Amino acid sequence: MRTNRQGIIVWFQHMKNLRQIKRYGHLIYTSKKLKYAVLYVDQDEIKDIEKKLLKLSFVSKIDHSYKPFIRTNYENAKPDKAKQYDYKMGI
Repeated sequence: MRTNRQGIIVWFQHMKNLRQIKRYGHLIYTSKKLKYAVLYVDQDEIKDIEKKLLKLSFVSKIDHSYKPFIRTNYENAKPDKAKQYDYKMGI
């Protein structure tokens, strides 16, 4: 059985608080310069986790990833003719 997951971008104030943020989901990426972290959490629990994270004093704001809601099957996509020519030549 596969669970639907969604990314959450958590903006924080200090890097030392990452250990507490890790407890709420699967930590994927952190930016030291911009001070944000990307977590993956279950879509069913996203509202509860968001409320818990916003209660933490060092969390500035939270953004959601829209990737699960974007359609990735493209219709009428035209292939690049230059690439097709290169594939036929064996490059």
